[in-house]
Amino acid sequence: MSDGPLDGQIAVVTGALGKLGPIWVRALAGSGALVVGIDLRDDGAEELERAVADTAGEYAHERGDVGVREELEAIRDRVADRWGVANVLVCNAGIDQPPEAAASTRLVQEIESEDFRRTLDVNLVGTFHAIQVFGAAMADAGRGSIVTIGSIYASQAPDPKLYDHMPLDPPFLKPPAYGASKAGVLNLSRYFARLWGPRGVRVNALSPGGVLGDQDAEFVRKYTERVPLGRLAEADDLGGPLIFLASDASRYLTGQELRVDGGLAA
Repeated sequence: MSDGPLDGQIAVVTGALGKLGPIWVRALAGSGALVVGIDLRDDGAEELERAVADTAGEYAHERGDVGVREELEAIRDRVADRWGVANVLVCNAGIDQPPEAAASTRLVQEIESEDFRRTLDVNLVGTFHAIQVFGAAMADAGRGSIVTIGSIYASQAPDPKLYDHMPLDPPFLKPPAYGASKAGVLNLSRYFARLWGPRGVRVNALSPGGVLGDQDAEFVRKYTERVPLGRLAEADDLGGPLIFLASDASRYLTGQELRVDGGLAA
């Protein structure tokens, strides 16, 4: 492992193989942490492990569902038996619908309750389970940093005009459950910050703005026109803020939301 601000620490990342998961994994491993990733699937785990090893980091993969607390408890116990109690927890697992031509769309009045609840179950209840399981062990140990992954849509509504150029019928809509779930994640972060602060555990949220991916050029143009820094976030923009929140660099910071949005909320 490299000599960094998390040297020798154990970090757990849920949703490690998703869109943002590998960004968090690489940042943590590059800062010296041994990273344990949790995901519903194994596909891509070996590739991520090799990528981390190429930078002298260490990654171990666990298959698990954040919606099933017993699975997280079993992973926690395996991690503790092998390495010890985690120092850092990144609650990243979540469901989202990116704006893409292949998206399945519905009128808002036709969205099924089951779909709405599924997003809440993964994004909010899954975060609660991870904090319950790994955070309680941190509180017992008297130290730890928990970083939940929020969103700009936790505090503002998506503008349908960003998507009205897309040739979809019905038009594309950012799922209403997504922002609702992320708003819940922010409040949950503040709840545990106050509850476990006296026991040495800090809890903060990191809320990214739009992250560059496979979005179409017109969406990118519309979005970046609203961003003071004039672009979407790139992977390298996110790792530093995570390490700040995870490490002692933010040792007097808890219960806060760090928006990494290029100034969009300004």
